[in-house]
This record gives sequence, C-alpha cells and structure tokens, in this order.
Amino acid sequence: MIKNERQYKITKAQIAKFDSALEELNARSGAKSRLRKLEEDALRSQLGELRDEVRQYEKLRSGGPKPIHIDSFDELPRALVEARIVAGLSQKDLAERLHLKEQQIQRYEATDYGSASLTRLKEIAQALGVDLAGEMTYSQ
Repeated sequence: MIKNERQYKITKAQIAKFDSALEELNARSGAKSRLRKLEEDALRSQLGELRDEVRQYEKLRSGGPKPIHIDSFDELPRALVEARIVAGLSQKDLAERLHLKEQQIQRYEATDYGSASLTRLKEIAQALGVDLAGEMTYSQ
C-alpha cells in the first residue's frame, strides 16, 4: 500500500523502469525462450501490482468522504492510513494535529501502528474525523 507522496513518486518511477525493461525484453530478436517468457510474465505481474497500488492511492487521494469498511481490528491501521489520504492530509499534517513529530507518524504507519497505544489510536481516529462506531460481535 502506498502511504505517502514519496512512496507514490517512487512507485511511479518503478513503473517507468519496469515498462522500459519490458520494452527492452520485447525488442530482443529471436524466438521467445522459456526463460524469456518467465521474465516477461514476472515483469508484467510486478507492473500490474504497482499499477494497482497507484490506482488505489490516486482513488483515495481524489478526496471526498468515503466509507472505509473494516471487518476486523487488524484492518484498523490500513483504514487509518486510508482515512488520512482521503482527508488530503500528509503525515506531517496529521502529526501537527496531534502535536507530534512527522517521524512519529511515519514510524506508526511503517509498522502498521504496532507501537501505538489504544489511546493513541483513538486520538489519531479523532484527528482524522473517523467515526469508529460500528457493530461488534462476540464469537467463541
């Protein structure tokens, strides 16, 4: 998942490199060997994944309130990052709202909020205007 503009730019540059590599591979003359076919398939697969990530980021970045659904507590970190992007906030903007350093938000997001306390997660959700109301079910 692309979490910030820097990662977005890096991913776009990687797409350009993979496109060039694919063009170079296809420009080679001669019959396609099995190895060459595997190389091409690997490049196309990686390109597809990178393009999907870019599309997802651009869709989130396009703005406007969007419901972000989560089915488990494990999905909360992804949802918080998505909510920040949808809100049009950079990691620095969110840090300022919370009176933290930008690097702290970067660390939280890089580790999927693994070191954040429940209180901090609540503060982040509030700073993003996220409504955490929802249904909770119990299962044994």
